Amino acid sequence: MASLGAVARLLGAGWILVRNDALLPREIEGYLSPPARFTGRVLRVFARRRDGRPGERLGRACEALGPVAIKLGQLLSTRADIFGRSFAEDLGRLKDRLDPFPDAVARATIAAELGRPVEAVFATFEPPVGAASLAQAHPATLADGRRVAVKVLRPGIERRVAADAEVLALAARLIVALAPPLRRLEPQKFAATVIRAAELELDLRMEAAGADELAEVMARDGYMTAPQVVWEGVGKRVLTLTWADGLPLSEDRALEQPGLDRKALADNLTRAFLAQALDHGVFHADLHEGNLFVAAPAKLQAVDYGIMGRLGPMERRYLAEILWGFLRRDYMAVAQVHFDAGYVPARHSVAAFAQALRAVGEPVFGRVANAVAMSRVLSQLFEITALFEMHLRPELVLLQKTMVTVEGVARRIDPEHDIWAASEPVVRRWIARELSPAARIRRFAGEAQTALAAIARLAEAPPPASPPPETTGRLGWFAAGALIAGAAFLAAIWLI
Repeated sequence: MASLGAVARLLGAGWILVRNDALLPREIEGYLSPPARFTGRVLRVFARRRDGRPGERLGRACEALGPVAIKLGQLLSTRADIFGRSFAEDLGRLKDRLDPFPDAVARATIAAELGRPVEAVFATFEPPVGAASLAQAHPATLADGRRVAVKVLRPGIERRVAADAEVLALAARLIVALAPPLRRLEPQKFAATVIRAAELELDLRMEAAGADELAEVMARDGYMTAPQVVWEGVGKRVLTLTWADGLPLSEDRALEQPGLDRKALADNLTRAFLAQALDHGVFHADLHEGNLFVAAPAKLQAVDYGIMGRLGPMERRYLAEILWGFLRRDYMAVAQVHFDAGYVPARHSVAAFAQALRAVGEPVFGRVANAVAMSRVLSQLFEITALFEMHLRPELVLLQKTMVTVEGVARRIDPEHDIWAASEPVVRRWIARELSPAARIRRFAGEAQTALAAIARLAEAPPPASPPPETTGRLGWFAAGALIAGAAFLAAIWLI
């Protein structure tokens, strides 16, 4: 049961959008159905601030609505190819250019979290250089001269996120109750995933651990780097990292640096994300421009590790096989993976789904980014998911959200970015390593070893009827021998 406060805040959110002419803005009237067009005209009677472009008005509304709305605005700002360049640029200030909170509050928070005054931890501590929805960053130096960034949570942000989470959960329940066609999108599970990610993001000790883990992962590939964690400057509401190299991608001058290779930079971004997700099962799940620093010729460093995505072995395998099938334009194989993974209900036809995938894939395959209308592609994909009754998979929410963000950022870096060509080396490497005959033998041997260990434990356990000990031992060894023989037989068939 939703609280009255959540209901009031949800109504208030709608009112803020209406007052800023950001719910059904006049600029999109020509694209709306007659009922929606009429509704928009009625709502605009109550609009108080009609000045500015749609992105500016939506940005103002998102700032007033709080952290969750700001996160949504950040995602929209990466998709200039869908919503238009001016709309995306107007939302760009939501990435790291919000109003900061007072310096004195940040200093008090650091002292409370670290148990020492700021002067005892840092040789210098400067005013904030960037303020986002949850925290702001201060430049500082350590006693050894290292330049660092000190991230401090906004005061009272925990209460604000908790209130936003309650509103989001209420909105999800209303969608389930009032919009049956949208139930397949699992709005309640989606909301739960977003809420859990936000809760983890409010503990900067978790972010420090995530940054440290991903720094090890990134070092294995070299496509992207992470700053070093300064553990003595870490608390629940404070995080200290070494200063990021380069310029934030949210600044226009970042892409105007001398010697910058924009094609290689975009390729590195796509490959960094895929290598993290496929090879290691853990990835940075908030790769918008405000969290990326770039330097010539094609160096990328990511900050803000509050949202981490994780994939299990099976999800990684499905993702790799889907991408590999698209790269080979083998739509039947891609369709079969969707059915094997349970993404498409078994009552549908694999061949019909493959045909639908071909209709999406062929017009875009091999074409550069600025030659593809992503709004049309996404619209067609949504129609296909409805036609084949595909439900949203909560465990893939962060993956899908990050894929959309990464592609949008890569397109901004290099308008001619070919996401398929950029993906190919990483996907090919994964396929060669994980689906080769040698990999199959290793995987089968591991499964056999696990089964043998389980049988050995069963053989050692006292039986309920207490048969003679020598009988138990003989049965255990017989079962083990049968398993080994069967394993050898299945392995031979598999390799043939």
